[in-house]
Amino acid sequence: MKTITLLNEKGGVGKTTLSTHIAAGLAIKGYRTLLLDSDPQGNASSALGLNKEPAFYDLTVRNALWKDVLKIVHPDVYSTPELEAKGQLLAITSNNESRNVANSMKSRATIRRRLQELKDAVDFVIIDTSPTPSLLNESILLATDYVLIPTDCEAFSALEGVPDSVEHAQVAQDAVREVGINASQLLGIIPNKYRSRTAGHNEVLKLLREQFGDYVWPPMSQFIAYSDVQLFQQFLFGIAPNSKATKQMWKVVERIEKVAING
Repeated sequence: MKTITLLNEKGGVGKTTLSTHIAAGLAIKGYRTLLLDSDPQGNASSALGLNKEPAFYDLTVRNALWKDVLKIVHPDVYSTPELEAKGQLLAITSNNESRNVANSMKSRATIRRRLQELKDAVDFVIIDTSPTPSLLNESILLATDYVLIPTDCEAFSALEGVPDSVEHAQVAQDAVREVGINASQLLGIIPNKYRSRTAGHNEVLKLLREQFGDYVWPPMSQFIAYSDVQLFQQFLFGIAPNSKATKQMWKVVERIEKVAING
């Protein structure tokens, strides 16, 4: 089981769209994948067509059984009959109660402990996080194998949000190393909503590459299809399977698959 957390302490960078599509894409490719929504806004839950419910809080604070909180997402939500899902997509939903998880858990290791209960049952756990620095996100990082940082190509998000997120991930790495646990690795930084004809976007991309080198993945161009996905709560794989937006999303899924599986 590989746990991948999408993190950026600035909002509006496309984190939820990426996390839900990555989870769905892995399920389509044949993996048993859990999408864990830890954001009190519950946007990832809604994107999967699920009600915003306190499953994440119940799991971590009330010590609920997995069978009582785990949701199965029907393939019709994220795929099409022509693109049959070979795996399975599962979900843990979130709502406003998630704001109280960090202060109510008995231990910072609770999330890690609960996820380890699934180590023989799922292939991937994809975690969507809130866009604010928090004790909750630090606890999630303790349970994380890989950190993926989406950013838009605006200076505020990319040049402040990315370094802050990397720094907090490194703090979490130091914490788990102290107790003899393998620390998370930075999987990559995804420049999102990129417009190649915009001088500012090209400058931001250049600065990111200068600072983080090969960790910076190829930029994801801005397409209208992403707005449609958010508006209609659908998935690219279903509504626009042959679009350029979908093809670039598949490249992200396949890169995650390759890195995570090969270690």
